[in-house]
Amino acid sequence: MNFKGAVFDLDGTLLDSMEVWKNIDIEFLSKRGLQVPKDYSDEILAMSFRETAEYTIARFGLREQPDDVMHEWNQMAIEAYGHHVQLKPGAKEYLLKLKSRGIRLGVCTALSQKLYLPCLQNNGIYELFDACISTDDVSRGKNHPDAWLLCAARLGISSQDCMAFEDVLPAIQGAKAAHMKICGVFDKYSEKDKATILKLSDIYIHSFHELLSE
Repeated sequence: MNFKGAVFDLDGTLLDSMEVWKNIDIEFLSKRGLQVPKDYSDEILAMSFRETAEYTIARFGLREQPDDVMHEWNQMAIEAYGHHVQLKPGAKEYLLKLKSRGIRLGVCTALSQKLYLPCLQNNGIYELFDACISTDDVSRGKNHPDAWLLCAARLGISSQDCMAFEDVLPAIQGAKAAHMKICGVFDKYSEKDKATILKLSDIYIHSFHELLSE
C-alpha cells in the first residue's frame, strides 16, 4: 500500500510497554487503598495523560490535583521507560526500511516527552523520526483526530497520505477520523477488540516482521 508518511503509536505498537502501565495502575491505586476495576483500562484507552488523571480523580473521589497525579505517574514510569522498555520485534528494522524508502516518520503518543524521549533514545530510534507529537500538544486524546492531524502537519504531508500504526481501537477511530490509512497492530491488551480493529484496518499485523519482506 502506498503512503508518504508513517505515524506510529508507541505503547503497545512500537513499544512492548503495556505491562508497565498495568503495574503503575495497581501500585498507584493500592497506595490509596483501592483496587483497579476491571473496566478501568478500557475506560482510559486513548485518553490524553491529563484526561486520564482527571478521570481517575473523579472516578475514585481523590482529593488530588491532575498535575500532582501526572507527576506521580511520570516518576513511577521514568525508570522503566529510560532503561527497560524495549521495542517490539522487527520494529527498528521496519523503521529503517521505511526511512530508506524516503517515507517520513512520526510518533503520535499519549506519553509525555519526558517518557518517550529517553525511551526512543535508549532504543536507538529517536533520530529516525521527523516529528513527535504527544497528546500534551493538543486538547483532546487520540480517540479524536487532533493529535493525528498535527503529526501529519508537522511531517508536511496530507493526513490522507499517511499510514497510522496503532493497537488500540479508540485511537484507531481517531486516526480514521483524521482520514489516515490504518495498520492495526496486535497487542494482547487490545485483543478483545480485534474483530472491530480488523474491520477498520487497511492492513493488520501480529508482528513487524510481516512487513519486512514486502
